[in-house]
Amino acid sequence: MQKRKLGNSGLEVSALSLGAMGYGKSRDIPDRTEMIAVLRGAVDRGMTFFDTAEVYGPWTNEEMIAEAFRRMRDKVIIATKFGWDIDQKTGEHRGGVNSRPEQIRSAVEGSLKRLGTDYIDLYYQHRVDPDVPMEDVAGVVKDLIGQGKVRFFGLSEAGSASIRRAHAVQPVTALQSEYSLWTREPETEILATLEELGIGMVPFSPLGKGFLTGKIDATTKFSDTDMRGKIPRFEADAREGNQRLVDMLRRIGEQHQASPAQVALAWLLAQKPWIVPLFGTRKLERFEENIGALAVHLPADNLAELNQSKTTMPVEGARYPDEHMRRVGL
Repeated sequence: MQKRKLGNSGLEVSALSLGAMGYGKSRDIPDRTEMIAVLRGAVDRGMTFFDTAEVYGPWTNEEMIAEAFRRMRDKVIIATKFGWDIDQKTGEHRGGVNSRPEQIRSAVEGSLKRLGTDYIDLYYQHRVDPDVPMEDVAGVVKDLIGQGKVRFFGLSEAGSASIRRAHAVQPVTALQSEYSLWTREPETEILATLEELGIGMVPFSPLGKGFLTGKIDATTKFSDTDMRGKIPRFEADAREGNQRLVDMLRRIGEQHQASPAQVALAWLLAQKPWIVPLFGTRKLERFEENIGALAVHLPADNLAELNQSKTTMPVEGARYPDEHMRRVGL
């Protein structure tokens, strides 16, 4: 698989990353065996970069990552995250954020133990904590790097000011934020900030939480446990309006024998050489489809049309409910 470097940090990873958020987020993981097979199958197909977080479960996701990659730690680059208010003794998610220094120090020990490793490759602050100075957060992670417990520092959904404040204390390797053909906000300021500072980007939901695959339309029904049922962008009227973006992806894909998902990923890969899209899938066949995007090379006219879609077919509906949007871009 192709490799990319995340900014100026020197951290080289596979050009696409697999996110395990959808695996084992509850205490009961009925398809644990199948999910471990997907993770190991990804390694067999050349992927090196994998993403988890202590809050997924909490804790069960990291434990499953450890089981999947036992005896192959040297083949994988593992990113995990801190920053939610989780009781470090019980695993209770108390709601809200918590990046106090003592919480970070406790969280990293827990993640190391659950992951069965003595170092974390990339350690993200999951969301900015407005009550803790960013300099303090970066300072703790700098200490952890000095101790060899963490290799690289990352932020998630942070705004430009927070990125700059953190980077001044401990160089930031990557920002993980939502970016795709239907979430173009990073183009306003974030991408320029990252390029200036030499920071890579790991866009999550590069396929619009599944919408850009073309497998969701206005008639799709979501289960009570599917978070998309609570997102304004996935309301039936919004999905109907946003279908034109998928129609464009399908049309361009037909020119290149590519699926809509492959075109969406190829567009994102073409934006910057330091962008490494992070997708999630529970099926190896979907994994293989997605990594097929690396072989799709869109010509200038296709890229221009896709770039212009931001104005020619603006996306309808917010990407999160209001309470979640309040934690974005701090």
